[in-house]
Amino acid sequence: MAKARKQKGDGGGAGGGGGATVLHQKLCVSIDMENQLIYGYTEIKVLLADNDTFALHADNMTIRSILVDGETAEFDYSPYWKNEGDQPNWSSISCLKTAADAACSTYTSSLNREAVPNLIVSYERSVKSITEQQLEENSEKHEENSGRLEEHGLKPVQASDDQIVNGCNGSAMEEQKEKENGNEKGKENGIETETEKVKNIKLVHIDYILEKAETSIHFVGNVLHSSSQIRRAHCWFPCIDSTTQRCPFDLEFTVSMDLIAVSNGDLLYQVLSKEDPTKKTYVYKLNTPVSAHWISLVVGPLEVLPDGNDISVSHICLSPALSKLRNTITFFHDAYSCYEDYLSTTFPLGLYKQIFLPPEMTVLPISLGASTCIFSSDILHDEKVIDQIIGTRIKLAYALAKQWFGIYTSAEEANDAEWLLDGLAGFLTEIFIKRFLGNNEARYRRFKANSTVCESDVSGATALSSPAASSDLYGTQTIGSYGKVRSLKAVAVLQMLEKQMGPDSFRKILQVIVAPNRASRTLSTKEFRHLANKVGNLERPFLKEFFPRWVESCGCPVMRLGISYSKKRNMIELAVSRGCTAKATPDSDSHTNGDTREGDAGWPGMMSVRVHETDGAYDHPVLPMAGEALQVIEIQCHSKVAAKRVWKSKKSTKFDGSDDNIDVSTQENRTSIESPLQWIRVDPEMEYLAEIHFHQPVQMWINQLEKDKDVISQSQAISVLEKLPQLSSAVINALNNFLNDTKAFWRVRVEAAYALAVTASEATDFAGLLHLVKFYKSHRFDADIGMPRPNDFHDIPEYFVLEAIPHAVALVRSSDKNSPKGAIEFILQLLKYNDNNGNIYSDVYWLSAMVQAIGELELGQQGMGFLSSLLKRIDRLLQFDNFMPGYNGVLTVSCIRTLARIARKVSSSICLVRKIASIFPTSSSSYAYHVTFTSHYYRIAFLN
Repeated sequence: MAKARKQKGDGGGAGGGGGATVLHQKLCVSIDMENQLIYGYTEIKVLLADNDTFALHADNMTIRSILVDGETAEFDYSPYWKNEGDQPNWSSISCLKTAADAACSTYTSSLNREAVPNLIVSYERSVKSITEQQLEENSEKHEENSGRLEEHGLKPVQASDDQIVNGCNGSAMEEQKEKENGNEKGKENGIETETEKVKNIKLVHIDYILEKAETSIHFVGNVLHSSSQIRRAHCWFPCIDSTTQRCPFDLEFTVSMDLIAVSNGDLLYQVLSKEDPTKKTYVYKLNTPVSAHWISLVVGPLEVLPDGNDISVSHICLSPALSKLRNTITFFHDAYSCYEDYLSTTFPLGLYKQIFLPPEMTVLPISLGASTCIFSSDILHDEKVIDQIIGTRIKLAYALAKQWFGIYTSAEEANDAEWLLDGLAGFLTEIFIKRFLGNNEARYRRFKANSTVCESDVSGATALSSPAASSDLYGTQTIGSYGKVRSLKAVAVLQMLEKQMGPDSFRKILQVIVAPNRASRTLSTKEFRHLANKVGNLERPFLKEFFPRWVESCGCPVMRLGISYSKKRNMIELAVSRGCTAKATPDSDSHTNGDTREGDAGWPGMMSVRVHETDGAYDHPVLPMAGEALQVIEIQCHSKVAAKRVWKSKKSTKFDGSDDNIDVSTQENRTSIESPLQWIRVDPEMEYLAEIHFHQPVQMWINQLEKDKDVISQSQAISVLEKLPQLSSAVINALNNFLNDTKAFWRVRVEAAYALAVTASEATDFAGLLHLVKFYKSHRFDADIGMPRPNDFHDIPEYFVLEAIPHAVALVRSSDKNSPKGAIEFILQLLKYNDNNGNIYSDVYWLSAMVQAIGELELGQQGMGFLSSLLKRIDRLLQFDNFMPGYNGVLTVSCIRTLARIARKVSSSICLVRKIASIFPTSSSSYAYHVTFTSHYYRIAFLN
């Protein structure tokens, strides 16, 4: 026992296996669904160190016996829950801070314990080693061969024992003697090393029982499924639960005849069980080495739908979801073929299986496994649902990309290349988005993702490859909000590299990584950096600066820029202020304000400035990412100022006494007269991940919105125009014109609608609100009767724009911070007269958007008269969704969420419960039933 405890302390070595390396693992278990029982055995072929003990991970199970090479072995099994020793003295906690510290200490202690293997196996080395057994077998074969030679009149060549082992005779024997005489050390490092390696390979057989598992494997009714939670594989089968331990797997699952078992790799066959004819065994084989984390299992009365597009994919679900599954996966062969085409190789993990289970069964929305992925069936949809299509396709495409980068190709070290594989999977997903959802969708998503990264990349937790930060976070940096930011940042960093080396070179690098003939299936940041140099032709000095700055550090560059135009020299003067999003550390001796850290040398690269002039657009790569905190850069214009003037103003003198320098930021109405500039963009192709604040005249922003066809340029212009302190009719008209432009990308048109809502105020006579209502009525109202027409969603982009209008209207505020009466009446009218008869599409999301708009309203004292009508509409929708349940309870969730928001807003001035009781005097039980019926969705409604 003491020896085993000592081994546990050393368990971190060799990939967490106590000096053992896994070569192969076989898992054979039977599943008793009625008693929630898993029983069977696992066989692990391990290469051991010289000691007589090794360590595995196992928890929440009963170990019945362990055999090593067929001989009984002693073992020490200490479940983690029994080792919770260092508990804090909760009675000594006096404040919230000490309580938080104690809870954090307890949690990290638990994580540290889980990282250490807890199943210690001790065995006695056999007297006769494997090498001696091999000697005897080879000697017998040698004598047999000698007899056959003598029968043919040939004299056998005599060989020593060592030569028999190594299969040497004749001239080969003499040659080996010369080598042995010339280099005795080589013999020791060669033959003897191989002999020791064979000698230290052991086959470990573990019989175990798992009863009513609490984590990693889940029984729900007649369905069992695993989940890919961090370090939880050992909770349903003994293994070395480490990402650095990878091996092939043989998997056998015995289940009832009426159930199907789906697992990793290819299904070799299914056969009736010898022990129990009422059961059958599914046999899978996974040849690609993977860590135990990626082994998954689903058992249940499943429906299997093979893909009909000649690809090795099966789509699986329970019977009630089959029709939705058929509709959802019609696109999937596009993603599958897209990846194979881009990577120039076939899918490497055999048959890919997508399993969709009801949300009440799943623990995670997506649970990845080798050649498998378990999804919540919430993402399935029928042909009537519009809003779910884009999101579902991207999720399925990303899960498939993770099979290539993350499972088939894994990180060499846990804290080194996980960011790289995550980024490559995201990059591959964006290739699919660009090809099949459009370039506008891809660019818009990347622009918003980069903005999110710049807002959040402020601490060491977002550094992509920081071993110190990763070890402190115990792997949780890959989940939650930090995980999302890191994933987005990883894709952005890789896209920067692609811009530097070109798309063809970057594609070749990915093809090299996933090539079937590649020696290793792991990837490190160092190796990728080497490929960027050799294949991508990026210079080493650039890479030497790029990776430490973007991968090993946190923070993004902040560029603040403003312009001044010199008419005399026809020159643009660009003022630049450089900073960083990462917060300055206490020991930093920075003397600059804002977001700059001391000692920042900046980022490698040269940013481009695109100047749109009267006779064309010109790119100027003149803005270095690194340099002084404050700098002025001059850019020569190509167009000439028109000689003809419409009007001439009085000459003004600037602070420097000159009259030829015109500050365009103060001459907004004279831009087209006094300069050839139309508008200017910084980093128009998103070559760098940077937070850019650019200042140019309002008219130039209007020009950018109206004339630039790039969705990023349009979004940037809208973002600036809606925040202007003083709004002119030109700005509001530009936003309205863009909203009405059917050729513009629908997501940016939605932004224009929200911008109009922001600009609506008494100062502008609520022009933005009037434009929104007019736009909606022109598309959805009958002009003769002034009432909404029945729904018709055949124009999908227009549907998304119109769906956003009620929410935008609800955001309009008057000077007293309350919603105008017209906005409340408009939304109430839409809810009251909504008619979906004759429409081939579902209006569940359409109604949900209207209900959520009610939650955004600020009624105030004057608007309380509408509260009764609004609540009645919500109750009617709840009853309708109860009687005829809509898609995924979306409408019910929106109603509950809106009721919660209303209760929070009016709680100080009115008792909502009494109000509801007065509104629904005869339906209080019905209302209570709605709440009970939707209890499954309470967590979503209130936590979000």
